[in-house]
Amino acid sequence: MTEFSSAFGERLSNYLDYRTARNFKKETYLRHFIKFDSWCIEKHPDHAQLSRELVLDWINDAASSSYNTAQRVASMRQFARYLCAIGEEAYILPEKYAPLKSRAAAYMFTDFELTALFTSIDQLPPTKKEPFLNEIAPPLFRLIYTCGLRPNEGRELLTENINLKTGEILITHTKRNKDRFVVMSDDMLAFARRYELRRKIFSCGNPYFFPSANGGALTTETVYSAFNRAWSHADLAGKYPGKVRVYDLRHRFASACLNRWLDNGENLLAMLPFLREYMGHRNLSETAYYIHILPENIIKSSAIDWDKFNAMFPEVTD
Repeated sequence: MTEFSSAFGERLSNYLDYRTARNFKKETYLRHFIKFDSWCIEKHPDHAQLSRELVLDWINDAASSSYNTAQRVASMRQFARYLCAIGEEAYILPEKYAPLKSRAAAYMFTDFELTALFTSIDQLPPTKKEPFLNEIAPPLFRLIYTCGLRPNEGRELLTENINLKTGEILITHTKRNKDRFVVMSDDMLAFARRYELRRKIFSCGNPYFFPSANGGALTTETVYSAFNRAWSHADLAGKYPGKVRVYDLRHRFASACLNRWLDNGENLLAMLPFLREYMGHRNLSETAYYIHILPENIIKSSAIDWDKFNAMFPEVTD
């Protein structure tokens, strides 16, 4: 349990417990509340009410980046709403005071780029920190892509949650603690089985399917660094590689599903709930986002009834 020491300490702990009970990740706001708690002790040790002055002082104090400011705003806004809900007076920041960082633009890999990327991933060398990265990276990034996983879902995958006979994978510790099953394709399953034979040799009993040499799972930094290194060395026939993220593999998976359904003449609105469950989205609007990033010629397809679509999803958010 995290120990808070400021005048807001008990209420911060109670709010985090409340979020956890509602299946939200405690870690989302935890680091901001730890900093807020320390800041209150230093700057406002006797201030016990979440007033407008205190909130604005905290939001504007030494904000190192727009991202940090946005996260401070989000955490304070939700904490204030909680305090009001339990009968306290608290200042709630207006919704448009400091909008959250806009969604990063999804990069949609072409087939050619995807082939070049995975060819480069297959050639990644081991590193001093991760001497088996050359063995781990190819199945890790393929699994994220072919199963539409969030990067951390692939990175933190436990071996005990993978059925290498049926191809079923139990995804746990997700964005909103919403466990789900996904199923590997036949090709991915065969790839994973071959990898498992080698993993048993170097894992030294590590329970993670993609183990770090230092114990535990590969770090986020290691995964992102390997991905960016592979992309920067991909043979793109002279094309300058744009900025991409591991998360873009998940975007490509979703768009590929939608494209396949359109080719088969399926009604996308009827199919979205299936994609939502598979990808672990909480709201259908999160899944509907992917329709908006389809190529223009597909967006104009008669298979998408935009009047109905916009009526169902007036505002698409992640």
